[in-house]
Amino acid sequence: MTSGHPIPDPVGPGQESVWDYPRPPVVQPSGELVEVRFGGQLVARTRNPLRLLETSHPPTYYLPRTCFAEGVLHPVAGSTVCEWKGRADYFDVVAGGHVAERAAWHYPRPVAGYESLVGHVAVMPGSMDGCFVDGERVRPQTGGFYGGWITDRVVGPFKGVPGSRFW
Repeated sequence: MTSGHPIPDPVGPGQESVWDYPRPPVVQPSGELVEVRFGGQLVARTRNPLRLLETSHPPTYYLPRTCFAEGVLHPVAGSTVCEWKGRADYFDVVAGGHVAERAAWHYPRPVAGYESLVGHVAVMPGSMDGCFVDGERVRPQTGGFYGGWITDRVVGPFKGVPGSRFW
């Protein structure tokens, strides 16, 4: 670690470093198969996700709201503000008699440059039974606040670990 920033992990074949992602973040379409399981059920499945890429963070996947099973997303009060994307509104995820409180969010009116996020929903992978990208089980980004999806495709280190507050 130098100057308060970590040394990026080595990048292998077919991998990308989160330290090569831009700031401010960009939204990138993806053709990967993304599946979300909760309450013992498949609650979302798509081959049309968006990946939000931001320096030091694993990708956050935004899925078309239409790919979620009927009745799974329950709007809840309260919002947060992202310095880049604007105001996020939240959902509880409900399936199989289980509730994951405020485990999903969306940007109904994002700031300029992030309009492609309209109609898309992100979920906290650590709050779900499992999230999968092309069959690989995602590891959630550490910290509980961030919604990054860690797969073997990306290398860190990732923001969220102790000592990473000012990365």
